[in-house]
Amino acid sequence: MSKLLPFQRVVTGHNAMGRAIIAEAGIPPVIHDLAAVPGTRFYEIWNTSMMPVLVDNASDPTLRPLKLAPDANGSVIRVVDIPPDSQQNTISAADAARAFAEIGQAHAHSGDDQPHKLMHRTETLDYGIVVAGEVWLVLDEEEIHLKAGDIVVQRGTNHAWSNRTEEMARMVFVLLDGRFAL
Repeated sequence: MSKLLPFQRVVTGHNAMGRAIIAEAGIPPVIHDLAAVPGTRFYEIWNTSMMPVLVDNASDPTLRPLKLAPDANGSVIRVVDIPPDSQQNTISAADAARAFAEIGQAHAHSGDDQPHKLMHRTETLDYGIVVAGEVWLVLDEEEIHLKAGDIVVQRGTNHAWSNRTEEMARMVFVLLDGRFAL
């Protein structure tokens, strides 16, 4: 199994003279390896807690406990490394439930009687971009194969990400706080 390439997070800001600067560049400081789903890694890139967003030099908002969904009226951008199903499918139903508790959203897990162990639903609008590898978006009634460059607009549906290859996959997600219409 090949490893995914490292990447850096670059955060801009302003100096005391109001000039644009690189405030920070390097490996994201908040990386979570999910104990309940070995091989799954969350890189927290940034999050906001209000709209409109305050554009300032405030401290890093990712330095907090991991939470799957954004705050009310907020957003999250994160990178997720998704291991092959041969790794993910070894977890128990209890481990799947524990994974969602681990990321602060136990209620998001859809339970055991689902097309995939990691099915979940959040009250968010998500943009998911496959940047490496292949994944299948699994829904209640259908699924679709996705490759690097494909983009999903995920509108609060029950879903899971299935990696049916033996290579790691990586996705970038932008989650926006939402409200269910149904």
